[in-house]
Amino acid sequence: MQKDKHAMQPMRFEIGDRLRLRKQHPCGSFDWEVVRLGADIGLRCEKCGRRILLPRIEVERRIKQVLPRLAKMEIDPFSEDE
Repeated sequence: MQKDKHAMQPMRFEIGDRLRLRKQHPCGSFDWEVVRLGADIGLRCEKCGRRILLPRIEVERRIKQVLPRLAKMEIDPFSEDE
């Protein structure tokens, strides 16, 4: 059996990756940060902090651009550690 040469490999994500999605969040932002990995990808809106969980295939379909990582802030306003 011959493998398809054009079969797409799943995208590789890491915690902290920043993504720009095609659809705007109701708060007005397009930018999200990856906060959970697995079959589902956890994303956090960079403007309002809302967290969502989407199937990996859906995230891959919705990505418009991968943004550069930001330097880690000393105090994260959305941190759950506090």
